[in-house]
Amino acid sequence: MTVFSSLIKRILIWRVRNINDRKFIMFLSVVVGIIVGFAAVIIKNSVHFIQSLLTSDFGDQYHNYMYFAYPAIGILLVYIFTKQILKRPVGHGIPTTLYAISKDNGKIKRHNMFSSIITSALTVGFGGSVGLEGPTVATGAAWGSNIGRFFHLNYRQVTLLLACAGAGAMSAIFKAPIAAIVFILEVIMLDLTIASLLPLLFASVTAAITSYLFLGMDVLYPIEITEKFIIGQVPYYILLGIFAGLVSVYFTRVYKSVQQWFDKQSNSFYKWLIGGSALGLLIFFFPSLYGEGYEAINGCLHGTNEHLFNNSLFYSLKDNMFWVFSIFALVIIFKAVATSVTFGAGGVGGIFAPTLFIGANTGLLFAKLFSYFGLKELSHSNFALIGMVGLISGVLHAPLTAIFLIAEITGGSGLILPLMIGASVSFATTRLFEKYSVYTYQLARRGELFTHDKDKVVLSMLKVSNLIETNFLTICQEATLGDLVKVIAKSKRNIVPVIDGDQTFLGVVFINDVREIMFEREKYDSVFVNELMFMPSPFVSPDESMEDVAKKFKMTSHYNLPVIDNGKYVGFVSRANVFSAYRNLLKKFSED
Repeated sequence: MTVFSSLIKRILIWRVRNINDRKFIMFLSVVVGIIVGFAAVIIKNSVHFIQSLLTSDFGDQYHNYMYFAYPAIGILLVYIFTKQILKRPVGHGIPTTLYAISKDNGKIKRHNMFSSIITSALTVGFGGSVGLEGPTVATGAAWGSNIGRFFHLNYRQVTLLLACAGAGAMSAIFKAPIAAIVFILEVIMLDLTIASLLPLLFASVTAAITSYLFLGMDVLYPIEITEKFIIGQVPYYILLGIFAGLVSVYFTRVYKSVQQWFDKQSNSFYKWLIGGSALGLLIFFFPSLYGEGYEAINGCLHGTNEHLFNNSLFYSLKDNMFWVFSIFALVIIFKAVATSVTFGAGGVGGIFAPTLFIGANTGLLFAKLFSYFGLKELSHSNFALIGMVGLISGVLHAPLTAIFLIAEITGGSGLILPLMIGASVSFATTRLFEKYSVYTYQLARRGELFTHDKDKVVLSMLKVSNLIETNFLTICQEATLGDLVKVIAKSKRNIVPVIDGDQTFLGVVFINDVREIMFEREKYDSVFVNELMFMPSPFVSPDESMEDVAKKFKMTSHYNLPVIDNGKYVGFVSRANVFSAYRNLLKKFSED
């Protein structure tokens, strides 16, 4: 072990001496891209293997009662793995990454380097109605975080590696390297500089190439755009954007409500029983809710609705348009419930695939309704694409990501203007009702969403305990004015804290307040400190967040605030010291 530690130390020293930070980050971004690419390949193949093993003999015209049992079994296996083997929670991809950047100095636990792969494969393979993007991001981010910590990189560099992992994950899953970078800039809100752009490009391209080698070219089947931008259809693009925005609000609120309900349940078995049963029941009646749903999305992009009825109790009704529209609406409504219940019951997965699923079905339903009732003949494929853009934009609050992602993965760049209209209208509609996306609302509710605000990021990295000043001479309350003058003569500060024998904080004496009587010797023995002191407000706790401390300085005119721990005097924190530390850290954080 000593020999190994010595070797690692020599490698680190050699790296610092021979490779500058910028070149080394470039190299690590390629490494992270390859790792994330392989993670995507492993997760995808694992899910496909499990699904094929469980459902390959299911006939389209026949329903199978195993749909009811499979999701609960998968989530139970996840529960056993996390509770009995791993013995710690796995967490969800994007929120975990955002939390690591915001509150944990970019640190992600080592088990996330493999645990998200196992748990997501079990969840989705057995029918959990979620995607694989989040777990892939979590896996890559964990590798990026731990590689950065191994090489003793600073916070800014570790954060950049986390962003590279996120870009690589999206690029590997969707074969969309440009959209992956836009996603990181829009959702993670990484500052775009030359120093950050090149590593993101390297990681994104490397991950996409790695995924191409093992998974092939396409995530979604390419479609032929027969109708490009038609100026007369702009009102319909706007209407679909509004409709998609309202569906996004519905999805977000269902997700939040279900998560809050499950969070209140303390019994894990009860959560699994309720969640697994509800999910199994939904998939039993609507098999298209099983797993990621990319086959259903591909069907929507080609204007077909067979996915609504295959393996379903309703197969015989597939030519009845009343039931077609009814099942469309029910599938859209229940997909949000199925996804939320999967997470609530303990499953691990991502939000992207369910969002694409709902969006494609929303757009296709919109086009079919107008066509069937003779109002307007609309392209089913085009409006399915616009529906996908609208849901990504609304649910994830990422309109640019939505536009670039759908244009890249479907080859639908000829529809860029309709895509932009759908994304912007949906986003604007959603923002009227929901301030935060499904990724950020939990962190925002706890006051931990700092990735979108560099000022808060820097403040969160400052610790009160590191800024406490203790060079204040103290005095007891029974002391006389003469004793106080002797302390003032030795002190280099303009505040004298008053404490008792147990270090309990009793107040302070400002030198400016006693300056007029300091030279009146006749009062030295008759005036006591307890007559001159007062209790300042507010206090600061040693474990208080620096953002709260900054607010207290802003609300008051004080230059120093006392630090009190359970009533005991610790020291003072000064406005000047906080500002100096903030400026130094901001400079370090922002430099290329």
